[in-house]
Amino acid sequence: MERTFIASSDRYSLFLREFEARLRDAGVELSDSATDATAIFTISFDDTAQRVLSVSARNVPTEYEVYYSLTYSLDSGAINLLPQQTLTLTRDYTYDSTLVLGKAREEELLREAIVQDLVRIVMKQISTL
Repeated sequence: MERTFIASSDRYSLFLREFEARLRDAGVELSDSATDATAIFTISFDDTAQRVLSVSARNVPTEYEVYYSLTYSLDSGAINLLPQQTLTLTRDYTYDSTLVLGKAREEELLREAIVQDLVRIVMKQISTL
């Protein structure tokens, strides 16, 4: 994996930015072209959102779940090093309409923590190859 090309439809996703930084820190050179690369890491699905977990008696959301889903694979030439896998991590938080700005920041921090966990899991899988 000394020269790796990352194939992704979203070049600005939270996961991709963190993953590229971690690969560089590990001494991996990122290639701009799949033809020059010794390995191709393909991200076929990269999505994050939130959903309501619970509501009050007045039908107002009181708890949300933030999730991040990722589907990826790793190939080196014709050899499939890591078959396509899907990871989904979630975190939940309570919501209070009087603390909108603080809760928005909490959601952002939870999403960043999820991304760091996803990158850690993927890096561990790659390091075992």
